[in-house]
Amino acid sequence: MTQLQPPAATPPREHRVPTAPQPGRGTWGLRDRPGVLWLVLAVLLTLVHPFVPASRWLMVHLVLLGALTHSIMVWSTHFTQALLKTRPGLDDRSAQSVRLWILLTGTAITLVGVPTAIWPLTLVGAVLVATAVLTHGVQLWRRLRAALPGRFRVTVRYYLAAAACLPVGVGLGATLAFGLTDVWHGRLLLAHVLVNILGWVGLTVTGTLLTLWPTMLRTRIAPGAERRATLALPLFVLALVQVLVGTLIGVRWLTLGALVLYAVSLILWGSAVLAPARTAPPREFAPSSVGAALAWWLIGLGLVLHRVATTPDWGEVAQGFGPVAAVLVVGFAAQLLTGALSYLIPSVLGGGRTVVRAGQRWFDRWGTARLVLINVGLVLCLLPVPSVVRVLVSTLVLAALATFIPLMFLGIRAALRAKQDAAPPPTGSAPTRPTPTREDRSIRLPTVWSGTQLASALATLALLVSVGLAADPATVGLGGLVGASGTSSAGSTVVTPTGQTTTVRVEAQDMRYEPSSITVPAGDRLVIELVNADPNNVHDLHLLGQRTARLAPGATESLDVGIVGADTQGWCTIVGHRQMGMVLDVIVTGPHAPAPGMADSHSPGGHGDGTGEGEAAYGDGVGTPTPHLDPDARVSDPVDPTLAPLGDEHVHQLTLTAQEVELEVAPGVTQTRWTFNGGPVGPTLHGRVGDVFEITLENDGTMGHSIDFHAGALAPDEPMRTIAPGESLVYTFTAERAGIWMYHCSTHPMSSHIAAGMTGAVIIEPADGLPPVDREYVVVQSEVYLVPGSGQGGEPAAEVDADALLAERPAFVVFNGIANQYVQEPFEAVVGERVRFWVLDAGPNRPSSFHIVGGQFDTLYLEGAYQLGPEAADAGAQALGLQAAQGGFLELTFPEAGNYPVVSHIMVDAERGAKGMVRVTDE
Repeated sequence: MTQLQPPAATPPREHRVPTAPQPGRGTWGLRDRPGVLWLVLAVLLTLVHPFVPASRWLMVHLVLLGALTHSIMVWSTHFTQALLKTRPGLDDRSAQSVRLWILLTGTAITLVGVPTAIWPLTLVGAVLVATAVLTHGVQLWRRLRAALPGRFRVTVRYYLAAAACLPVGVGLGATLAFGLTDVWHGRLLLAHVLVNILGWVGLTVTGTLLTLWPTMLRTRIAPGAERRATLALPLFVLALVQVLVGTLIGVRWLTLGALVLYAVSLILWGSAVLAPARTAPPREFAPSSVGAALAWWLIGLGLVLHRVATTPDWGEVAQGFGPVAAVLVVGFAAQLLTGALSYLIPSVLGGGRTVVRAGQRWFDRWGTARLVLINVGLVLCLLPVPSVVRVLVSTLVLAALATFIPLMFLGIRAALRAKQDAAPPPTGSAPTRPTPTREDRSIRLPTVWSGTQLASALATLALLVSVGLAADPATVGLGGLVGASGTSSAGSTVVTPTGQTTTVRVEAQDMRYEPSSITVPAGDRLVIELVNADPNNVHDLHLLGQRTARLAPGATESLDVGIVGADTQGWCTIVGHRQMGMVLDVIVTGPHAPAPGMADSHSPGGHGDGTGEGEAAYGDGVGTPTPHLDPDARVSDPVDPTLAPLGDEHVHQLTLTAQEVELEVAPGVTQTRWTFNGGPVGPTLHGRVGDVFEITLENDGTMGHSIDFHAGALAPDEPMRTIAPGESLVYTFTAERAGIWMYHCSTHPMSSHIAAGMTGAVIIEPADGLPPVDREYVVVQSEVYLVPGSGQGGEPAAEVDADALLAERPAFVVFNGIANQYVQEPFEAVVGERVRFWVLDAGPNRPSSFHIVGGQFDTLYLEGAYQLGPEAADAGAQALGLQAAQGGFLELTFPEAGNYPVVSHIMVDAERGAKGMVRVTDE
């Protein structure tokens, strides 16, 4: 695509085939490709959206911030030059390229920053986008001032007003990503949407269509159109300012008045647009698509008006915005963009009417079917249809929209080939004029409308609706069993769907749902708008076999669970949250089947739920049987237990990164572990009394995490707070007392985070050090709660079994995170060497009795005091007994070579993996 000739204000009534082709105009990749790239990414994301966090937000912004904003920057510059005809070089291609690169970079950064909840990244992206658009506005102003007086200069003024809106809208969006209270979130979200859609997009559209719309219809501009557009512009601007003020100060009537004023302005402007459509109704895909987009724009404005007028408070304005987003993104933005580009792309390729028509034929291909599928399909998706119908129809709508992309490339190729065929003959040869073929003559008065395509599209939609109803007949009263799980099962009852939808807003915060119990009439479709109001933690909701994504703080997702016919219960699936009481009771009123104990038949794992089957899995209930281990399996990456010697530094800096990774917990057995720095146990810190430790915690996981150092004495409020994914904090403390101290994640449920591996040791020696020894080892004992059958034999790894943890039934008890690893990779010693073992019981539940078979301890240090020391001549100790979170050290020498087993003398735990070996040699 290249520079377009000025759109004709009063195009001729007759369109003759030119006697010679117009000169070519070339292409410009930076201008032509990014918009298409954003559209392709939006289509791809739609296909995989269940697996992508914040997918709904990304889909909306790939279209609006990505494709549409790029196109506005490109084409408003293009039309400004076409209308004003300013001197070359005033705003050349290099300057435009810089703006487009800034916009492209800022958009990409923003699209990464918001879903990852990295607010500084979001802020950088927003600043870059705003900078690009403000610079764009400055250049438009320079062109306007440099141009000679002429008609339709008001179009450029529309562009300037639009350019002033986007930085405001982007700033509001960046503020939303920071995390706000519900009331402020609702107010700023509404302001963000309205300023961007009605201002940045709306003013650009109204300014452009003043001249482009009649040109697309191939008719004259209506008399008085420029005057009406000039009168409407200040009203538009006043309405936008009033919208911004009304939402920010929270005065609802002011916001409603602003929306009404904007609608009145739109009617004043639209009176100039309707006249060309009456004179020459749309016959091609481009104007038909743009006309449909304008209709959806009005519908979207009406939906916003209704929502602002009817919601009881600002906090609820932001909830249930899904239909509005669908109307504005699919109905308005996507159709507007594809329709406008269907006209503009063939035009900018140039080459005369024949060449343009050659490309236009592809853009009009299957036009009736595409328009019907998109618009009627969108109407069906907005109706209270079964979820199966909505999925099938929305897929077809997406396919109809995505068809534009291959058609665009085919149209460009056809136009370029036609341009080559129409090239002037070589110098010296007689000019020839090709005889128009029947196909050439047939496109002189093109029409996109086809009765066959209309019937086919409607039949396809009807078929999909029928298939959806057949898959879920109970939703329309065609029979079927609707129970607690939404499927036929014991204890379910026949429920006649009411055709009504109950929508409930539920907040997740502080390990609970608010409200914790909701009521829904039997036969109603239940939609839950889940809001994560927890400022630091990630939550989700599992209900009736459906589950939301894990929501970052401040995020929202709608969960449609279908027709509800019996009492049931939902819960947060993040490990331990359900056991902490994060459950949602659904009470069904009217005829229904009560679900005993509120138990959902989709309980994950199918064990430990108090139904009897779970207990059977654990035998006599004493403990979870240790999984059968392959005797030939080897630990692939054993943990080095050697304590690194102290250096001369007195300030210790370390970054601990919270990560969730699959790791070995026994030879051949894996579990999804929550870790510090990705290891089976956190790194050991080593220092002296008086040393300073500066620890940076970075949360690279999918849920909230924190850090608690027992070696530091300070108020826990700030340094031990839970941080959300993507956040970080710095924890600084001075070691004031000697000993081996535990550190761990203290986010609730704390037991789950410790059991999952988020623990480690801090060894603090006295200021003058400890007596030297020949070898020093560190052993951290902890428990592993494994989902039965997971992580071995080809079964996928699972996270901590919170039910087994609650019942204190560990599958393994381990040293340094992996069962039996020091049987395969023994501790080393030489006869006569003095060996010191530092031992920490990290729990979270089980005590330890650390014992070395065949060895006797001559030194025993427990929790800051020597239990046995040099002054106790001829005395010894056999075990270091520790409760959870206690630690100490022992010293011994080995009298002869051999293999000395190391165990927790709580023998059931040794049999679960808390064992190892010291291999002693003569040298």
